[in-house]
Amino acid sequence: MLSIIPPALEDYCVAHTTPAEALLNELAAYTHAHCQLPQMLTGPVEGTLLRMLVQISAARRILEVGSFTGYSALSMAAGLPDDGRLITCDIDTETTAIAKSFWARSPHGHKIESRLGPALETIQALPADMQFDFMFLDADKENYVNYYEALLPRLRRGGLIAVDNVLWSGKVLDPKEKSDHAIVAFNQHVARDARVEQVLLSVRDGVSLIRRL
Repeated sequence: MLSIIPPALEDYCVAHTTPAEALLNELAAYTHAHCQLPQMLTGPVEGTLLRMLVQISAARRILEVGSFTGYSALSMAAGLPDDGRLITCDIDTETTAIAKSFWARSPHGHKIESRLGPALETIQALPADMQFDFMFLDADKENYVNYYEALLPRLRRGGLIAVDNVLWSGKVLDPKEKSDHAIVAFNQHVARDARVEQVLLSVRDGVSLIRRL
C-alpha cells in the first residue's frame, strides 16, 4: 500500500522527528529486504508517535493486535517503565519469529509477550479482570469493528486506542474493495460511539486516537 503523502514530504517528517534507535533502523532494513509487504512496517514517524503516547499517558499495560515484524511493539515497549507489560497478538509464525529475534536484542524486549493465534480468541482468553492503559490496532481490516468491540471493554476509562490505516491510502473517499468499505465502516462506527471520543490524524496512512470516556 502506498503512502497517501508524497515521499519527499514523508522524508521531511522523518528528518524532523527524533531519530529511531539503531535497532529499529536495522529491523526496518531487514523487513524491507526479506519480507513481503514491507509497507506494513510502522516506520519511524508513527513509531515515535506511539512511544510518546505511551509515555504521555503513563501506560503500564499495553495490548497490540497485529505485530508484523515487531517495530511497533518495540517502539511502544521503549515508552513503558521497566516493569511494564505489552501483549502482542499475531497469527504469522514467520514474521513473529523475526520480531522475537529483534526484541531479544533490545533492553526493552523483556516487556513484550507474544501470543500466536487469532486475536479475537487471544483477547477472549485473557483474564476477565485484565485491563489495559493503551492499545494499538493494526491487523486485518475486515475485522476492525470486531476487534474494537472486543478491545474497548478491556480498556481502562481514560485509556487510549491507536488504530492504524484509517485513511487507507485515501480510499476511504471512494471505497471500492472489501477492505476499503471495512475501513469506512470502522471509522463511522467509532464516530457514532458515545462511549469514546476520537480524533483522526493524517499521520502516514491515517491514525485514529480513541479515548474511552
